[in-house]
Amino acid sequence: MADLRIPPSNRLEKLAGKLSRFYSIRINKQWRIIFIWKNGNASEVQIIDYH
Repeated sequence: MADLRIPPSNRLEKLAGKLSRFYSIRINKQWRIIFIWKNGNASEVQIIDYH
């Protein structure tokens, strides 16, 4: 997971609310890649319109 923090513009973050199981990485201002981190791997990977 630490590798995903580089570059800082990825803005890796843990989500809240109904998506609290997920982490996200920004593609741009509108789109995010979201995923659940399990056993050292990303699962349930999705691209979502965050706004």
